[in-house]
Amino acid sequence: MEVYGYLRVSGNGQIDKDGFARQKDSVNKFAIESKITIHHYYEEKGVSGTKGKDERPAFQEMITDILSNGINTVIVERLDRLAREYVVQEQLLIYLASKNIVLFNATTGENITEAINSDPMKKAIIQIQGVFAELEKSLLVKRLKKARQRKKAETGKCEGAKAWEEIDPERKTRVLKLVRRLRRKPRGGGIQISYQQIADHLNAEGIKTLRGGEWSAQLVRAFHKRKI
Repeated sequence: MEVYGYLRVSGNGQIDKDGFARQKDSVNKFAIESKITIHHYYEEKGVSGTKGKDERPAFQEMITDILSNGINTVIVERLDRLAREYVVQEQLLIYLASKNIVLFNATTGENITEAINSDPMKKAIIQIQGVFAELEKSLLVKRLKKARQRKKAETGKCEGAKAWEEIDPERKTRVLKLVRRLRRKPRGGGIQISYQQIADHLNAEGIKTLRGGEWSAQLVRAFHKRKI
């Protein structure tokens, strides 16, 4: 299963410190223990925990991606990384639940969405918001379909996300050569390195995926087979 990681630091001075790194470590640990893959991290830079969803650029980007690609699970280090004020936290939790987005607390391992769904009053609010969420999703799908049709009519093609060849072909070639070299069977009948070991090596060297995330065994295998 693939999920998203949501990280937030409240002050601009914290961006270059260890706030994001600490949160990633906690989320990664939970993901490994739960045998799930972090597809992408969204970093909310310099945004106070008192701000609502409309004042969070990374949060809005994450929601847009969730509505368009089907990944519906998010992990945060702790609930105060989602929001520090209780009222704002509740609003965000209900908003996520209304869109059928599952939220996990990496520190406690708790499924927060499941917990708030067990509260009858909150569940009723979620159901009401869910009606509007479904409408919003339907409108988004309709807009995306029209945009694809318009682009196809103008250019004769309509593509999805850009591949490495379009964004950074030289980097793609370098990484692919490295992966193939690491994956090559050793002479003399040695043990072939696994895709997970290659992923660990790439992550340790700071080599990011196309979207700037961490490598997993599945992503390395797909990249090695030239499916991405």
